[in-house]
Amino acid sequence: MSRALSSTNVVIDDKVVSATIIFSIESGKILEIVHEILHNEDPLLQLYDVDINNYRNVSPFFIIPGLVDSHVHLNEPGRTEWEGFETGTKAAAAGGVTTVIDMPLNAIPPTTNIKNFNIKLEAAKGQLWVDSGFWGGLIPSNLNDLIPLINAGVRGFKGFLIDSGVDEFPAIDSHYVDKALKIVEGNDTLIMFHAEMQPVDHSNNEIEDLDIGFSHSNRGFDLTPSNSLRTTISGKRLLPSHQHEHDYINQNLTDDQITALAASPILAPADPITGIPSKMVHHDDHTLSPLLEASKTNDELADVDPTSYRSYLASRPDIFEVEAIKTIINCAKKTPSVPLHIVHLATQDAVPILFEAQQQGLKITAETCFHYLSLYAEKIPNCSTYFKCCPPIRTNDNRMKLWEALRNDIITTVVSDHSPCTPELKNLAKGDFFSAWGGIASVGLGLPVLYTEGLKLSPPVTLVDIVKWTSKNTAKQVGLSHKKGDLKVGYDADMVIFDPFTTQTISNATTYFKNKLTAYDGFELQGRVMETILRGNSVFAINKGHSKIAMGKPILEKRTQYQPQALC
Repeated sequence: MSRALSSTNVVIDDKVVSATIIFSIESGKILEIVHEILHNEDPLLQLYDVDINNYRNVSPFFIIPGLVDSHVHLNEPGRTEWEGFETGTKAAAAGGVTTVIDMPLNAIPPTTNIKNFNIKLEAAKGQLWVDSGFWGGLIPSNLNDLIPLINAGVRGFKGFLIDSGVDEFPAIDSHYVDKALKIVEGNDTLIMFHAEMQPVDHSNNEIEDLDIGFSHSNRGFDLTPSNSLRTTISGKRLLPSHQHEHDYINQNLTDDQITALAASPILAPADPITGIPSKMVHHDDHTLSPLLEASKTNDELADVDPTSYRSYLASRPDIFEVEAIKTIINCAKKTPSVPLHIVHLATQDAVPILFEAQQQGLKITAETCFHYLSLYAEKIPNCSTYFKCCPPIRTNDNRMKLWEALRNDIITTVVSDHSPCTPELKNLAKGDFFSAWGGIASVGLGLPVLYTEGLKLSPPVTLVDIVKWTSKNTAKQVGLSHKKGDLKVGYDADMVIFDPFTTQTISNATTYFKNKLTAYDGFELQGRVMETILRGNSVFAINKGHSKIAMGKPILEKRTQYQPQALC
């Protein structure tokens, strides 16, 4: 049986056109695309056996490809009180996401070997409302597991250059990265990094500098880092690298306090798993504030307010991301044929470094997240720990620089980094940012968030742009660009009917997450997903809810060749 959708606003081939899309619900594939609105009795509809009840003209709503969210923590098995396959993929479907790629950690066991991968696949059976792929993990003990996982269909691998916060997913170092790149060389895969680390020596930058002059520009985007960035790298203080951020933080903190926060080994960057910094993970009393513990060894921290977002932001300056990314680039130079990717980029300071590496021909790409493009530090109230994530949300000026990098194709993808937890782990009662778990629940909210914020820019962002960042480029990133992320004959009939004319107010109570808590509670957004179609079948409709049957499938095919230079 075949069906057809048409609209005067269909995003095809980087344009908005009138079109009719004919697709099969048996094969789940797009059969024909005609660049006009067909009438009900058109011979082409009859040729494909599309009767009047299976043909809809949804004008003036937009038809766009289903989103591919390549950074989602579904947490199953093992931490299903945080999220799960059913609730997470239903939330995705409600927001126009037709494909998610599940991260290798937060679940127990993590996806670090074939045995663990099979446990995860068993847990996913019958619970997927959208198609779901999987990332493998990089941990010190699993070098021999990388090739078997590639052959089993993982889309690539993710590792941490910092303590992840959980025993089952230890951090890796540059020596491990060098070995891993040599092992996977010649295979179609992608190596990704949570890129944060404290500088090894604040007075002497030991990371090999790129042979670049920071003199390039890309379509008008200023890629020259500020002098304060160089001062931060070579100086003894870990101060904010931009005056606007320094002025914001300095309203509550002295320079000595800012430096102490960033330099404390107890407050060292930790992956957003428990929210407890690495040195505190195994403390007997997890309710003890890490900041209080840190103040026992540094008097400068005694009067720092743990409920102030300024304090938390000061503890994770831009240099943490810059240092990690420079380390990754130096590894890439040793094995340049293996593509690398930076997840959840949050600092503008890394943009010139990434651009220069890309100009030198290194296969390195970066994503940013919906929250880094829509939220900013100046608007985060004290005690509002639901805004905590890692790396942190930075200032509005930094946010606008990320938008520039995205619009100039230095950052190429936008994802949710959906990282939920129970409300208790957010420590809402105390409002202590240092003891609260870090992560923002947002899968399925990204399309209206990005559209709303993009309309405020000059020139405004279009749905063509959003499709490029959240569908086409993410499909390329995960090795699925031959079947997903675009509206083409032979591709999966993954489509979204989007109403850009309606406003909606996000409410915790009406989200589809297992735990009803998001940083977007109360936000008024422009646009709403009316229906999500997965391989020809409706899995969510605004007036009907979710399909009764889970129609998503695990994606286990080996990935196709990843070509970062081919990203739009």
